[in-house]
Amino acid sequence: MSINMDLTVIWAFIIAFAVFMYVVMDGFDLGIGILFPSFKVGEERDQAMNSIAPVWDGNETWLVLGGGGLFAAFPLAYGVVLTATYPLIIAMLLGLVFRGVAFEFRWRDPRHRALWDVAFSLGSFIAAFAQGVTLGAILQGVQVENQAYAGGWLDWLTPFSLLTGAGVVIGYALLGATWLIWKVEGGAEAHARRLALWAAIGTLVAMAAVSAATPFLQFEYWKRWFDMPGVLATAQVPLLTAIVAFLLFRKLRSGAVAVPFLLALALFALGFAGLGISLFPYIVPDSITIWDAAAPERSQIFMLIGTAIIMPVILAYTGWAYWVFRGKVGTHGYH
Repeated sequence: MSINMDLTVIWAFIIAFAVFMYVVMDGFDLGIGILFPSFKVGEERDQAMNSIAPVWDGNETWLVLGGGGLFAAFPLAYGVVLTATYPLIIAMLLGLVFRGVAFEFRWRDPRHRALWDVAFSLGSFIAAFAQGVTLGAILQGVQVENQAYAGGWLDWLTPFSLLTGAGVVIGYALLGATWLIWKVEGGAEAHARRLALWAAIGTLVAMAAVSAATPFLQFEYWKRWFDMPGVLATAQVPLLTAIVAFLLFRKLRSGAVAVPFLLALALFALGFAGLGISLFPYIVPDSITIWDAAAPERSQIFMLIGTAIIMPVILAYTGWAYWVFRGKVGTHGYH
């Protein structure tokens, strides 16, 4: 029993890591799509696209790993969560498809480039917003009876889920803007720096609003954040967030190039830590724990062996790809 519980915790961390990697890596290229209409047609847009051209499709590997891992390691939670959020998942996938098609076709079909730019931006926004609303839907709780979803088709649609949806869109815009500061040059870099300042303000406002609302969704959340002595540990998350935010604004104004992106990633990591504090050990709050949803022990061991081989390969390849395409990009770039 103890071995099975340990395996379940390991799998929970593997899936959490995969989801976090997807959020931070696909987040910045979704953010570029969200900000895309604000860039001038021509050089600025071409630089923005070239900055992600070598890596954008590889970033979505983590979405496959996170979704597939959830299905394999926690099939009960997979069934409940997907049933509760089908419209959102479909919208997200359609957004990703349109974005991917538009990304390639804007280069191959220059006569209709304006149309593909709209598809790229709209697909990015829809995918990001759907991800944020899904997060809010899970946080606010899902109606479960007899280990199955028992709610309605639109139970996910609430003011709180719309707030988290908007928050993720703004946060991705921050990642996109700080990535562009690092990767582009000239007028595009100056424009990205201005956008990053506004996106940073919006992200912090959204984080504060979601953080203030979350403890009131369920009493368990309140206890995890404010009961003594746990509050002594949980209080470090908002404190570190304030420190990182101060450093982010300072580096944006000082002209730093790479550091703002790393600090934006740190903000997302702290937000992810706060999410873990609220949810753990539940995977469907407050109905299904990670142990309730876990696959049989033998299945977890079998999958863990494969993951132990595949994940280092993915990490090594990802690191190599980013190293090869390091530095500033031009208007010609990857294409």
